[in-house]
Amino acid sequence: MSARDLVEKDYYAALGVPKNATQAEIKKAYRKLARELHPDKNKGDKEAEERFKAVSEAYAILSDDEKRAEYDEARELFANGGFRPGAGGGPGGFTGNVDFGDLFGGAGGAGSFGDLFGDIFGNGNGMGGAGRAGGGPRTRPRRGGDLETEVTLDFAEAVRGVTVPLRLGTPHTCRNCGGSGARPGTTPRTCPTCGGSGSVSVNQGPFSISQPCRDCRGRGRIIDDPCPECRGTGVTTGERTLNVRIPAGVNDGQRIRLKGKGTPGEGGAPAGDLYVVVHVTPHRFFRRKGDNLTLTLPVTFPEAALGAEVPVPTLDGVVTLRVPAGTASGRTFRVKGRGVVRANGKAGDLLVTIEIHVPKKLSKKAREAVETLAAEDPTDPRAHLLEEAVTRV
Repeated sequence: MSARDLVEKDYYAALGVPKNATQAEIKKAYRKLARELHPDKNKGDKEAEERFKAVSEAYAILSDDEKRAEYDEARELFANGGFRPGAGGGPGGFTGNVDFGDLFGGAGGAGSFGDLFGDIFGNGNGMGGAGRAGGGPRTRPRRGGDLETEVTLDFAEAVRGVTVPLRLGTPHTCRNCGGSGARPGTTPRTCPTCGGSGSVSVNQGPFSISQPCRDCRGRGRIIDDPCPECRGTGVTTGERTLNVRIPAGVNDGQRIRLKGKGTPGEGGAPAGDLYVVVHVTPHRFFRRKGDNLTLTLPVTFPEAALGAEVPVPTLDGVVTLRVPAGTASGRTFRVKGRGVVRANGKAGDLLVTIEIHVPKKLSKKAREAVETLAAEDPTDPRAHLLEEAVTRV
């Protein structure tokens, strides 16, 4: 795909955000659309697959501040119609045409149009590359773009750590057509209107202004029979699977960076990074408090009053907890080493809070036993509260 093809795409519209959207708004929109359109959730849905590709491509550009700035500038210049590929006029060589080579300081200038698009999309081929010094490709390699995906873990996996497979969609040259955009066995033809230059000259009084050819939309070629895989774009989104190790003790909402696992770089430059946002499903019984786990453990009144050894569930099996006689509801016991594993290999603890279970119904015999207990125990657990109230009155 030529740089012109990419400039004509509205990446803001693809993500559904305004041009002045913040990076946070762009990321939020991308994450929402990526979840809705992911191939795993829309198997066999070609339309969703194409939208997922477009959203991924848009985010790769707009999430990078430098790429985004260059993309915005390029689109604005392109929209003004002042484009003529292969700017040949250097300083002192004004030809009456307005082109980007002139606007950016002449052929081969540091700010040339070929450099501008080369920084975003590769070299300047087809987009003023001939106007650069020596006509060669840009020499400054560019780092690959960052990617972001999400994964949902259950509570135990987040505490212990787990290796999960992640399926990622990344743009690459269409293998079916080799990037030509035409159905295999056919070739694009040169646009007869612009002769393959992608632009036509329009007389404006004493000046001749170069603008994109309407027949080929500035591509310089016409595809009569588009490739069914890429629909004439020359680019498809392929899938790759990465086995990613999520460390023990990861928190809900935590963002993990995997260096060098993003989009491949250009010209030998390093790849971008992959960011994995982790979501943790709540557990029915366990909660987290830093590196410790918490659990509310129901015990019967006789167990609390007389003392007992009761079984306690953990994420790694069952342990036995000794509940001393006279244990009150709300008392917390510590079970060593049954919490979250820290980075140093040591684990937090399990904090077990006692909750005395009160039966809703009592048999006649049980009621008589409780009444006997009440008569035998004259202790008033609220006496200190009442004394405080009387003192203040």
